[in-house]
Amino acid sequence: MSLVETSRDDRGVVTVTLADEANRNALSRRLLAELTAALDEVEADPAVRVVVFTNSGRVFCAGADLRESSARWEGSNPVGIKAGDLYGRFRRSPKPYVGRIAGHCVAGGIGLAAAMDISIASADARFGFTEVRVGVAPAMISVLCIPRMRRADAAAAFLRGNRFDATEAARLGLINTAVPAESLDDEVEAVVTDLLKGGPSALAATKQLLDRVPEMPFDDALAWAQQLSTELFAGDEAAEGMDAFLNKRTPGWVPDTGENR
Repeated sequence: MSLVETSRDDRGVVTVTLADEANRNALSRRLLAELTAALDEVEADPAVRVVVFTNSGRVFCAGADLRESSARWEGSNPVGIKAGDLYGRFRRSPKPYVGRIAGHCVAGGIGLAAAMDISIASADARFGFTEVRVGVAPAMISVLCIPRMRRADAAAAFLRGNRFDATEAARLGLINTAVPAESLDDEVEAVVTDLLKGGPSALAATKQLLDRVPEMPFDDALAWAQQLSTELFAGDEAAEGMDAFLNKRTPGWVPDTGENR
């Protein structure tokens, strides 16, 4: 059986599901290989508009597979996959990724949740930077998580290694929001619907802004953003979007659901 499942609807929304329930969706060599292959297909398909990243079972992701002593979350493993490559591809992808966190999320699993563009968790999910309790540190995921957190909060969470609820994870900035389990699908669908109303090139450009601007000197950021803005306004997508707005119609990139506006 596959450890990573994918499905696609007629709007171009692909759902990628971690499906190794027996192993708590731990990041084993095999799961990482299957996940990488699934993401390769998603990224190569221009018809894919939005990706929802979720889990089956009661655990979103338990982090590294500790039973695989030769396959550590840090560095490389026998299939040549590196944690940084996996995290980085979500950030660099032109496609928006939505995390549907329907279960407990610890260690490297928090890294996956934090790597999403927008993450929504079930309120009954538990989170935790548990690495110190098995003698390691949350090294790779710190690159994703520390920029989202106050230093005092990061220090307490990383050093204590304790578990906390999804509401606290949202307060810490690790996810966007926590909702009751029965509302999770509705909240995810609301986010996906909003994303589908945005132009694909505009969404890709917005992800570039979020990725690059914080790391650039102010004047360099202004110059780069000005050039990007000029290119976008001159593009076909902007012409379609502005014409649709002025003529009170739906842009051509929005799926025809009958409830577009």
